[in-house]
Amino acid sequence: MNQLRPVTIAIVSFAVCAVADPASGSSPPNVLIIMCDDLGYADVGFNGAKDITTPSLDELANSGTICTSAYVAHPVCGPSRAAIMTGRYPHNFGEQFNLPDHHEMGTPLSEVFLSQLLKDAGYYTGAIGKWHLGQQPQYQPNQRGFDEFYGILGGGHQYFPEKYRPKYEKAVRAGQKKIPMNISPLQRNGKDARETEYVTDAFSREAVAFLEQASTKNQPWFLYLSYTAPHSPIEAKADDMSHFTHIADKKRRTYAAMVYAVDRGVGRVVDTLKSTGNFDDTLIIFLSDNGGKAGGSANNAPLKGGKRGVEEGGYRVPMFFHWPSNVPAGQKFHHPILSLDFYPTLARLTSSTIPEGKMLDGKDVWDELLAGTNPHPDEMIYAMSHRSGYTDVSGRRNQWKVSRTRRRWQLYDVVEDIGETHDLSKRYPERLKQMVSDVEKWGRNHQMPQWHYFDSDYEAWAENKLPYFDGTFDIK
Repeated sequence: MNQLRPVTIAIVSFAVCAVADPASGSSPPNVLIIMCDDLGYADVGFNGAKDITTPSLDELANSGTICTSAYVAHPVCGPSRAAIMTGRYPHNFGEQFNLPDHHEMGTPLSEVFLSQLLKDAGYYTGAIGKWHLGQQPQYQPNQRGFDEFYGILGGGHQYFPEKYRPKYEKAVRAGQKKIPMNISPLQRNGKDARETEYVTDAFSREAVAFLEQASTKNQPWFLYLSYTAPHSPIEAKADDMSHFTHIADKKRRTYAAMVYAVDRGVGRVVDTLKSTGNFDDTLIIFLSDNGGKAGGSANNAPLKGGKRGVEEGGYRVPMFFHWPSNVPAGQKFHHPILSLDFYPTLARLTSSTIPEGKMLDGKDVWDELLAGTNPHPDEMIYAMSHRSGYTDVSGRRNQWKVSRTRRRWQLYDVVEDIGETHDLSKRYPERLKQMVSDVEKWGRNHQMPQWHYFDSDYEAWAENKLPYFDGTFDIK
């Protein structure tokens, strides 16, 4: 398959069916995306964790291909998830910010979700865990291509039903109209579900049930298993915490136990894949939605920064691909790979038809992943995070990265200097200038945000107008 390779951004329209990987001769695979929430870069064993044990994830990672330079499209939860489902930078359709509770909008209905693409190709589809792409009925998973949904519609949730349920019931008795979504009942296909288990375990239980049900159907399946852990609140089971008595800091110990609970769940999922005979026919992709929270309990080492930021720790995440006899085992892939690439790559592998006119900001990277070659040579990889009154933004091309944080531009070689410790902007001023110019061209095409965190932000954006970048691209 010939691939288009534009310099700045890949926007490609397809109107024909893709085919399963011709090199392997395999049938279209089942697809399982497992995603953690706010997981630190170094908080899994396969990515260097020393104090947190993740045996199930490590076994999958080490028998697949670990992506050491994997990027999501935004350093915040909701926009990052929107990018995976749409294959587009969320800035291009106004989803630069997380959805507030009880908001009337969601990811635009004009965007065909990856789930809908696979469903139309004959896949049985399920979403379990965190959604965060729209709370009103028309934006919920069952209206966006998922046959089954169990989880939360908002951005986070408390983990113990015995703690959050009384708070919810008290709010109901008081006649509170807008009850916080982090204590509201979980949802099953649009209806309230009365949960009794620790939420991470509940999501693992539902994943197992989906896989067992899928095994009875004569069709391939797609499961989007989107854990809330280790997103706040930092709450863990005592049994899980007992594995981490060597960690002195209580918050870090609790955080470690939350990651361990995910790993336990992944172990159950893998056991189910094997018992149903689906393990060898399933492509598993694991990642975090963004970096761990800087200054919190997460560990993003050796990366700088964390969630919400455009330093590497904000949007460079742990990731691996696993598919027996198809994905190279025991390999590390050091070239950039993007969550934006999932959409076109999975379209090819699942023989799905991408609608005519569908815009994509990623590309099919399957051949390069298997060959160990760079799928994004000379292309810019972007990140942008709007702050109160200013914008942080970055762009990486090959080993070079320009980054504006704390209101000044810097230049790094992130291959030799992964921790972004040596600013090379004075040594290469022309390179800095050209890359900043390229990032600006990208940013100038963005859409106005559909929503904001606070009412005052609507006024600020209206006053400054799109793209609210006064001074952002000035090189001082």
